[in-house]
Amino acid sequence: QVQLVESGGGLVQAGGSLRLSCAFSGPTFRNYAMGWFRQAPGKEREFVAATSRSGDNTDYADSVKGRFTISRDNAKNTVYLQLNLLNAEDTAVYYCAARLVSVPIVVPTTGYAYWGQGTQVTVSS
Repeated sequence: QVQLVESGGGLVQAGGSLRLSCAFSGPTFRNYAMGWFRQAPGKEREFVAATSRSGDNTDYADSVKGRFTISRDNAKNTVYLQLNLLNAEDTAVYYCAARLVSVPIVVPTTGYAYWGQGTQVTVSS
């Protein structure tokens, strides 16, 4: 049984930074691609970033490229999302997600089976 617990959200001023963490519990973290998604009020949940099983391959939504960085520590069963140069449009609930993949280099943007409860990020302008 996979469980994901996010932390690190909060209130930050525009231009500021936050680091989100997602703790994974369950079988063999390194067999899962990991992703971050977000959902703003009144909008659908959208892809933000993802990383392959090893962390060597990553993908980002165009809206966050150059500002956000996803990384993972397979020794700690944790995936991170560093958020820099935040703006009001980044305000959302951020969700961590896991997907079991057989190909190590795959970086999926859809098809995630496991989700965390979310952490709120609020950017004040």
